[in-house]
Amino acid sequence: MERFLELGSPGQLKAELELDSERKCKTSLKICAVKAGGMMSLAIDNLGALWMWGNCPQENSNGDGSLTFVSSFTPIPVWDFHGHTVVKVACGNEHVVALVSAGEKHKGDDLVCYTWGGNGHGQLGLGDTENRVRPEMVGTFNQDFQWTVYEVACGAFHTALLTRKRRPSDTVESMCWTFGLGDRGQLGHGTSQTALVPEPVKELPQPVYLVSVDCGLFHTSVVSSAGDVWSWGMERGLGLCPDASFTGTDSGDAISPLRISGDGVHGPKFNDPVQVSCGAAHTVLVAHDGYKLWSWGRGRSGVLGNGKTVDCFAPSIVLWPPLHEDFKQEELNQPDKTVDKKGTDGDSEIEKKLSLAMEETKLLQSKLSTMERYASILHGSIFGNPFEEQDIPNSLQNSDTFDIAREWESMLESADRRKLVRLEMFYRNMLAGVKDKMMKKRIQEIIKEHLPSSTHGK
Repeated sequence: MERFLELGSPGQLKAELELDSERKCKTSLKICAVKAGGMMSLAIDNLGALWMWGNCPQENSNGDGSLTFVSSFTPIPVWDFHGHTVVKVACGNEHVVALVSAGEKHKGDDLVCYTWGGNGHGQLGLGDTENRVRPEMVGTFNQDFQWTVYEVACGAFHTALLTRKRRPSDTVESMCWTFGLGDRGQLGHGTSQTALVPEPVKELPQPVYLVSVDCGLFHTSVVSSAGDVWSWGMERGLGLCPDASFTGTDSGDAISPLRISGDGVHGPKFNDPVQVSCGAAHTVLVAHDGYKLWSWGRGRSGVLGNGKTVDCFAPSIVLWPPLHEDFKQEELNQPDKTVDKKGTDGDSEIEKKLSLAMEETKLLQSKLSTMERYASILHGSIFGNPFEEQDIPNSLQNSDTFDIAREWESMLESADRRKLVRLEMFYRNMLAGVKDKMMKKRIQEIIKEHLPSSTHGK
């Protein structure tokens, strides 16, 4: 409050205090949005003020204007935006991006983009690699620009923005802009070069309206209003870390957007998308107006929520909502909440059965996860790529019988030379190992046969 009061003249002091008191009576301060970066946290309150805590970028104490990071153990306001409304904010490992109203209040397409913090890779979009102690406006998206910013996301050292035209035409259009570190293709510009100023991701199809964008450590994902998802960056845009066991022919970084396929047979799988969100090495999508979740990427610690801990190279359904949803619905449909003892006993019996069913489901999911992991390891060792659903033979998918000889012959017939060479090497090594073991066992048998006779002779 002392810092705020210093901004006004003495003559304005009384009026400002009265106005502030009146506002406090009418509005209780509450948080409307939060974001977390590498070592910092940010929040926007209902009055449009921005708060920061953790490792906050500040001016060095020696007064030379250089950047340093000072730990703040409680939220502190970002005073630079006093008199404006902060609408969106994002942060990376060391940098912050905020969308702020041009005037005091947010009115439609009047948002201005400000960045500050670490800028070693151009992630501030200001045309250089100099760090910024205080927020500075990104000149590309000034008020005269035909595109206005409406969404923002940060990776470790790169930034992504969504813009739409200020004067909408019959066709609603939007565009994704990226800048900063691009060594893993996370900018989607068709190269692995760094960008110091915002550049459009030109290979996204047009016209398209993008509803959400997010960044992982080294990948970026967007989703359109039509339910199409694109990703780019590390490991084909999956965001997998280098130690992931993905060695197929399509391995490598995606320097341009790749469409993440859904069903592919029955049309778009991601109808009515809500949001896409990226972790360090995985991606989660909310669609069907919030009723369904998909995830893909690195699956360690069960982060994909699909009952498995293996990496998933295509969208898999998240096991949500819980199984007791139907019972909740049944409870809502009951005309009266007051039940007799018989009804209570019945509910107790249902809960007991539900609990047993859920325990059995968890056990089956655990066994399935172990079996799938084992199959994936075997498949990867033999064929050089992870086991996926399309690798299941058609005869096994369509019936309970499985002709292994016929399927093996069919697989060999359809395999290319690279695959056949890998199979030959794999089985040659396997055969050599088997022969070696057989030889050792035979030698042991011979020794056992002759050892007693030799001892007896002595």
